[in-house]
Amino acid sequence: MSAVDKYICVVCNYIYNPEEGDPAHGIPAGTPWEQVPEDWVCPWCQLGKEYFEKHDR
Repeated sequence: MSAVDKYICVVCNYIYNPEEGDPAHGIPAGTPWEQVPEDWVCPWCQLGKEYFEKHDR
């Protein structure tokens, strides 16, 4: 997998972009999805990583 693989929340459509990370929640830019902690939650709907799927667009 590439570091640019994006993941989308199937509930609220938030897209996690590894190039941007989620600095407001402790995830620095450049963090691939596989290295995002399991206890991280979507910044929009507060649901966990299990609600995300690989985004193909």
